[in-house]
Amino acid sequence: MTKRIKIVGLGGTLRAGSSTERAVAQVLSYAEAMGAEVQLISGPELDMPFYNPASDGRTPEALNLIAALRSANGIVIGSPGYHGSVSGLIKNALDYVEDMSGDERVYFDRRAVGLIASGAGMAGAMTTLGALRDIGHALRGFVTPFGFAFSSIERSDIALASGDRQMKLLAEQTFDLATRFAD
Repeated sequence: MTKRIKIVGLGGTLRAGSSTERAVAQVLSYAEAMGAEVQLISGPELDMPFYNPASDGRTPEALNLIAALRSANGIVIGSPGYHGSVSGLIKNALDYVEDMSGDERVYFDRRAVGLIASGAGMAGAMTTLGALRDIGHALRGFVTPFGFAFSSIERSDIALASGDRQMKLLAEQTFDLATRFAD
């Protein structure tokens, strides 16, 4: 019997229903249709104090984030592009992954990592996607070959609708890679 795959989505902004959050949620819905257990952590759940490695104290949100990531076979990270890179909200959440440095599976080791980036134009989205790839590799994750980048400068509902095939592909790659590592 094959282990049930768990994919955790991380991303968005503090604005409920942001285009980035909706893209992560859509990828998770495709992964769920493939049989994955999914969990979305976004918005207020990511509103945590700056990561402080010298402090042992963690907020309930930080503890939830790390517990979810530890149990994940796959992770989908979405970030809006802020000034050419990952938003501070997402970067801070990823800094908390340092709490996994002493784990048997350090950081994102043997975990599939799918990436989503939005920007006020494709240039911003692509530089953010590149930064996310660098972070994913630095955290020892197995980043999927495909990453979804989209411009949110126009109507984001149109951008997301036109990117539906890409989001499905990202879900498939994340699920397939996560399944390989879970066996």
